[in-house]
Amino acid sequence: MTLQQLRYLIAIAEFGSINAAAAHLYASQSNLSAAVKDLERELGITVFSRSNRGVTLTNDGTELLAYARQVVEQADMLEAHYHGGRDAHLRLAVSTQHYAFTVQAFVNVAEACDGDDYEFILRESTTAEIIDDVRTFRSDVGVLFTDSFNRRVIMRALADAKLSFTPLFEADVHVFVNENHPLAGRDVLTPQDLEPYPRYAFEQGTSNSFYYAEEPLSYLPHTKNIRFSDRGTLTNLLTSHNGFTLSTGVLSAEMHSGIASIPLAVDERMRVGYIMHDERRPTALLERYIRELHAVIEANPSVEAR
Repeated sequence: MTLQQLRYLIAIAEFGSINAAAAHLYASQSNLSAAVKDLERELGITVFSRSNRGVTLTNDGTELLAYARQVVEQADMLEAHYHGGRDAHLRLAVSTQHYAFTVQAFVNVAEACDGDDYEFILRESTTAEIIDDVRTFRSDVGVLFTDSFNRRVIMRALADAKLSFTPLFEADVHVFVNENHPLAGRDVLTPQDLEPYPRYAFEQGTSNSFYYAEEPLSYLPHTKNIRFSDRGTLTNLLTSHNGFTLSTGVLSAEMHSGIASIPLAVDERMRVGYIMHDERRPTALLERYIRELHAVIEANPSVEAR
């Protein structure tokens, strides 16, 4: 097994096609095909299922990909460390639910980076994809929330993926509405107050179950629902229409203007934290990102930092 074979494996998995991966790597299709066949023969497994539409990873291939990412990443770091005359390659990949504080911490780390060779990746994604990104080492860290309703399911999924959850903060459930919303002047709201208005929520793809929702109390019946996949749409809807969403109460800088955050009178607390693979050793850059997360959170008075 060689590093080159592992690099080919990673590229094919990312592009879903040997042809596309070969074009990206400026290599021949035959070289990539031969590398995969050699790997399969050496390890005694089938890495890819092949069809007219391309290739997809088998279960064995998915497990191999996770280890391949880690090996290649460590090899790159080792080479950069001992490569005289140039800075070490810095890389940080974060997968997160749609929280403004995770973006702010990410921006703070990126802006403070003074190296000449770095790669920063932020993926705002679904809950299932966050878990899978960290499981396969595609991301260094993931950020998501649990509560009394979803905690058992989420923790079981994390354990199956060999991931650990570290709490960042706890917060009461809050309602976000337009500052001109009929409910905006209230000191506290009840679920019954929200029934006449559209509920905004992030779409969860094929894993669109109540347990994987980004918003608390997703299991409560509601007749008016609007779902989307990006934070920009949420901000536009909140500032322009009389709907609502449920979250931690932490408002981002762009949301402070035009949006009110009101406590919801329910017996529920949100626990937001980060997840990491049990076999990953945190880099200095990842540790810096986690420190920035704590700093951004501690600057917000509406949450209880852990």
